[in-house]
Amino acid sequence: MAGHKIITIGRQFGSGGHEIGNMLATRLDIPLYDNNLVRMAAEKLDIREETARAVDETTLNSFLTGYVIAPMEYRDSIRSDEYTQPLNEQVYELQAEIIRKLAGRGPCVIVGRCASYILKDTPKCLDVFICAELEDRIQRIADRYDLSEKKAADKIKRIDRERKYYYESHTGLEWGSPLSHQLLLNVSRLGMKETSDVLEMMYRGE
Repeated sequence: MAGHKIITIGRQFGSGGHEIGNMLATRLDIPLYDNNLVRMAAEKLDIREETARAVDETTLNSFLTGYVIAPMEYRDSIRSDEYTQPLNEQVYELQAEIIRKLAGRGPCVIVGRCASYILKDTPKCLDVFICAELEDRIQRIADRYDLSEKKAADKIKRIDRERKYYYESHTGLEWGSPLSHQLLLNVSRLGMKETSDVLEMMYRGE
């Protein structure tokens, strides 16, 4: 694994983190893993992708948090009273396993899913957290989802709270803290292209 590099991106909702990840993956000609991790986990658990997506990056106030299923390969052999993990934990652990395998295969960009923590002992892994000013985030989300500024602000508050809880409950670290990440970049100060430029430069070692 020492021969290639990985970039993990944590992000505030509406900060442009996914767009930056996509831009980087395109420039560097390496895979981007984000929502496709949900599909991979759903396939392994033999559940609907929509069900896995309902607990992806959120364990806060989810009715599926306590919903338990057995891993597919064990379903025929266990008794109904045997303990099985809550669905959100199964999705998280499977995504963690998938993330490690993908990181071992070659260079890539991974967005969210506690990838920075999962790969914390991986050599040549650049861990960045993307943030932006609230006003810019509200405008971006309002435009993207055709929402009023009030509804966009409410959506940002809810999803940030869910991501924070998800990250902190699985890592024991503070989400978005400089103590939890190698690098924090403010897109509002730098700009989208310039943020991508910085990360590309660091990746290439220039």
